[in-house]
Amino acid sequence: MSAQLAIDTSTSRTSVALIVDGAVKWSEFEDGSTAHAEAVPRLVKKALEIENSITQVIVGMGPGPYTGLRAGISFAQAFAWARKIELRGVCSLDAIVSEAPEYVAATDARRKEIYWASYKDGRRVDGPHVNLPAEVDGKVFVGEGAHKYGLCDVATYPDLSHFAYLSPVDQPMYLRRPDAVPTSER
Repeated sequence: MSAQLAIDTSTSRTSVALIVDGAVKWSEFEDGSTAHAEAVPRLVKKALEIENSITQVIVGMGPGPYTGLRAGISFAQAFAWARKIELRGVCSLDAIVSEAPEYVAATDARRKEIYWASYKDGRRVDGPHVNLPAEVDGKVFVGEGAHKYGLCDVATYPDLSHFAYLSPVDQPMYLRRPDAVPTSER
């Protein structure tokens, strides 16, 4: 039996899912752009009450804001390390799927910008990037017309085999310079 715990904190939504033998057994989320650190353990606890024998952790590596990503990634790393199980980081935009042969997947990057990547035949061909929406060529799917479920809201998607193309990443995807800078650089 394989049991995967999926965690994503790349947007203002904290999402956790439990996938057992390729089927979504449980999925839940909490909204709140500053509540990731509190929401992740609460949601993971609910998942573990259903299935405690986790064999792999999948975590969204962004793009996303620094604090949100760190909360999810740090929790996933500690959980996998403590249980001595595999950890796999993936680009969070790769979990936005459309039936169109070519599309742009995007999420809100705040500051009137979007995080985005281009896809062809379900594979990322460009990105991720951060830009103003008007600077992005192609159709942007952020809801209607796309299966948007983040990494963990997978319960609404009938076929999980598309997860096979998710390319692993080993570093968080911070696409902006930090807002905080040392006094000497101001």
